[in-house]
Amino acid sequence: MTIYLDAVWILNFFLDFMLLLLTQALAREYAKRYRLFIGAFVASLLVPITLFYPESFFASVFGKLLYSIIIILSSFRFYTIYRTVKLLLLFYFVSFSVGGGLIAAHYLFQNPIGLSQGGFLTFDSGYGDPVSWMFVIIGFPLAWIYTKIRMDKHAVEKIRYDQMYPVTISVKNKSFSTTGYIDSGNQLIDPITKKAVIICDESFLKQWFSEDDWRSLKLAHDHLEVENIPKNWEKFIQLIPYQGVAGKSNFLFAIKPDQLIIYDEANEIVINKVLVGIQFGELTRDHRYHCLLHPQIFKLSAVHTA
Repeated sequence: MTIYLDAVWILNFFLDFMLLLLTQALAREYAKRYRLFIGAFVASLLVPITLFYPESFFASVFGKLLYSIIIILSSFRFYTIYRTVKLLLLFYFVSFSVGGGLIAAHYLFQNPIGLSQGGFLTFDSGYGDPVSWMFVIIGFPLAWIYTKIRMDKHAVEKIRYDQMYPVTISVKNKSFSTTGYIDSGNQLIDPITKKAVIICDESFLKQWFSEDDWRSLKLAHDHLEVENIPKNWEKFIQLIPYQGVAGKSNFLFAIKPDQLIIYDEANEIVINKVLVGIQFGELTRDHRYHCLLHPQIFKLSAVHTA
């Protein structure tokens, strides 16, 4: 069996460099690109070390752990022990995630990939099976991109989840519940009544309307013809002027609710001075929430223990 060390070393260097890039991206840490190159080079040195000195200290568990710390310190500046440990654990997580994805794909497609202590190795005619090499070269970036996208999406969803609350809205003595999301970008206030305005979408608000009433209300909104507002809703509908991001002025149809209740853990937050803006459409594609809450709405509330 012939091993072409330069080919394996170069491949391992680029794999380590991409792992460090992903670690930096997920940690939201600043690091100069040349330091990541240095870290990847230090990491790739493990290939000749384990090949020429298979019984060395760095082939042991503690040796690999120490070597991983050296890689992190080579790639990122040292500020605190906590930060270094966090980067080290994230580096291992990224390595296991991307490597695990490749191994899973390997079993799925039954491609012959061999693993060694120094990285991904395949041996056939010196350079390894061409299919396996192409699989690693192409599959690793794909696994890298997939991991980053999923982690970024998870971070966004976690932030959204932390800002979601069950809400109940009462209008015309009828109450329905949904999930509300605190939107920091929603700063809409009715200039006349000074009431905060929350936004609810069509699928949630239609529960209070008949099909004909909703159709008439939508027609009145599209053509700004208040005479088309259903008669039995005239006392509950209010027009709110607002200015869009592009600076264009427009009007928002809003409902005057009897009451809004937000459930925060063991408390019921009751708000009376609020308006419900009508979104003729869906707020989200996945229907995760149907209501955009005003960030200042808690200041206008009374808290009751549930």
